[in-house]
Amino acid sequence: MTDEVLIQQRDNDVLVLTLNRPAARNALNLELARALIQALTAFENDPGLRVAILTGSDPAFCAGLDLKAFSAPDAPRHEVAALLDLVPSLSKPIIAAVNGAAMTGGLELALGCDFIIASTEARFADTHTRIGALSGSGATSRLPFTVGVRWSKQLSYTGQAIDAATALRIGLVNEVHPPEALISQVQELARRIALHDPQLVGVVKQVLDEGARTTLANAQLLEKKVLATRKLKGGMSWKPRD
Repeated sequence: MTDEVLIQQRDNDVLVLTLNRPAARNALNLELARALIQALTAFENDPGLRVAILTGSDPAFCAGLDLKAFSAPDAPRHEVAALLDLVPSLSKPIIAAVNGAAMTGGLELALGCDFIIASTEARFADTHTRIGALSGSGATSRLPFTVGVRWSKQLSYTGQAIDAATALRIGLVNEVHPPEALISQVQELARRIALHDPQLVGVVKQVLDEGARTTLANAQLLEKKVLATRKLKGGMSWKPRD
């Protein structure tokens, strides 16, 4: 196993990013946060990459903020916040392959991805209240949009973890697979996405993301506006790959 805190593997137009601090359950320290920001920025700017997969070295996905590394009052926690804000702002799809525990900041990291595919070993929790902290990167904003207000309240009030089956039932994750099949299943999804016109996928992502943050009426107006703009540019021109 490499000593690098972030493993990058490129398979044609799909990038797999693996958080690699297993002894710390892949908690985010400054080195890992900076490595992720650099890798995701490069992914965004590389026209040869179309989809990214974010996962963790077993046994965890991400335990959240490394509290030991950020114990000092003047610790640069804003750099982790910048990472958690960057993930959902990407114009390209990113899939979270949650192989184990996704706790607090780890949950926020997964929530920032376009969707989550989980292993049966996955666990999810928002422990901000247990450590006397407030979320600023998605646990009390993105989570209600994903699972609804009532489940968000239960998760955030109690700090109690839920298993993969519960996460699937409440809509936090899209699919659940055995641990040994997780990455191959997510890679297959990524390859299917990568077959399509990347510009069109980016527009669809934009419409879905912006539409989710507004009313249905405004979302429909946005959809029609984007469609009209595309028609002015000539409509469909993409030739699918085999």
